[in-house]
Amino acid sequence: MPTYEYRCSSCDHHFEAFQSISASPIANCPECDGRPQRLISGGAGLLFKGSGFYATDYRSESYKAKAKDEAPSKPASPAPS
Repeated sequence: MPTYEYRCSSCDHHFEAFQSISASPIANCPECDGRPQRLISGGAGLLFKGSGFYATDYRSESYKAKAKDEAPSKPASPAPS
């Protein structure tokens, strides 16, 4: 669930609300009971982890180098005649 930023048009109070995407915007300011506006923000970066992504995507460079050095070399395939 995203965190939405709001600013009250009456008292200029800034606040955040942790809401579902399908939730209606907040109608009343918690400070003055005025009407807040939902602000557009930059948001945060995404980090994809889970069973649908490669386990090595988030490994350190030293881990990747060591794994590459320890990997068995593949035999060269014969050249086509």
